[in-house]
Amino acid sequence: MKFDLYQVDAFTNELFSGNPACVVPLQQWIDDSILLKIAKENAVSETAFFIDNGDHIHLRWFTPDIEIDLCGHATLATAHVLKTILNYPENEILFRTISGDLKVSCIDNVYYLDFPKRIAKPELLPKEIQLSLNIQPKIVLKARDYMLVYDTQQEIENIKINRIFFDQINLGYGGVIVTAKGNSVDFVSRYFTPQATILEDAVTGSAHCTLIPFWSIKLGKKDLKALQISARGGRLHCIDVADRVIIGGQAKVFSMGQFVII
Repeated sequence: MKFDLYQVDAFTNELFSGNPACVVPLQQWIDDSILLKIAKENAVSETAFFIDNGDHIHLRWFTPDIEIDLCGHATLATAHVLKTILNYPENEILFRTISGDLKVSCIDNVYYLDFPKRIAKPELLPKEIQLSLNIQPKIVLKARDYMLVYDTQQEIENIKINRIFFDQINLGYGGVIVTAKGNSVDFVSRYFTPQATILEDAVTGSAHCTLIPFWSIKLGKKDLKALQISARGGRLHCIDVADRVIIGGQAKVFSMGQFVII
């Protein structure tokens, strides 16, 4: 079996930054165990597999470890491949996913992801996470992910994770967001996943389902600019809308090729 493969840097307009995702178009679904092995072989945080059904795109996301329930950067990467390489005719793309129907609109080379809002509520910090952090948060909240709120961007930049403690906890699909008000943007964040092949995600679209409503209320504004300040870094345009969030970003194709499974 021969497959096309595209690698895309998402939430950036420059190569070698943002979050790399692989995108693989399929004609029909193959065994999940093979999809997971392909994702592991690609060795990026997410590989998106999709089938074009005409009126919608059936989309799934795999990390090197598991199939995930929601992924922003690989959705953006898939939309970019559809629009710029595969000549998808519409400027709005409907993705059918495990998290329901998701729309992505392309406007002036920016992709706007219409994602579900995830409101975080106060929560106790598990001991394993507390012991893994070199700087303790001021506020602890939880939706799917734990969200740890700090006072300054510098604290977010200086956070280090001790995996000896961190990997003792299993959060399923979830991870740990650390966030603070930004110096030059509305807010900054980083994202970590315990027991994962890749500890720190470069730019995490799905985390902004929780970040956007929190900072929208905190800052008293609906339209926000955000940076995820990982080593690669990424820029997001965020909008708080009723029970949804809009997450905007750009993308660049890094490579195109094929692989064969014999």
